[in-house]
Amino acid sequence: MSVTKEDVMKALGEVYDLEIGFDVVSLGLIYGVELENENDVKVKMTLTTPMCPLAGLMLEDARRKVSEIEGIGDVKMELTFDPPWSPEMASDDVRKILGM
Repeated sequence: MSVTKEDVMKALGEVYDLEIGFDVVSLGLIYGVELENENDVKVKMTLTTPMCPLAGLMLEDARRKVSEIEGIGDVKMELTFDPPWSPEMASDDVRKILGM
């Protein structure tokens, strides 16, 4: 059984930025998902700020959630701040709730 990008995004949708209270997918923090060899995955993500005190926790939570996908192989997480996150990257629903 090969893993799909949709499987990975669904798992990442269960990872929350506890300071803001929204998941990393809705916030637009996931910059890319690359599948290799049908079940290895590399996730490129950012944070709302480079000074996020929960950075390590969020990356580990994301790695753990993706690792729980049935049939998943190796999970690599890449943290980047290029381009820097901005509120416009969040979903319409998140921006509406936050009054942006």
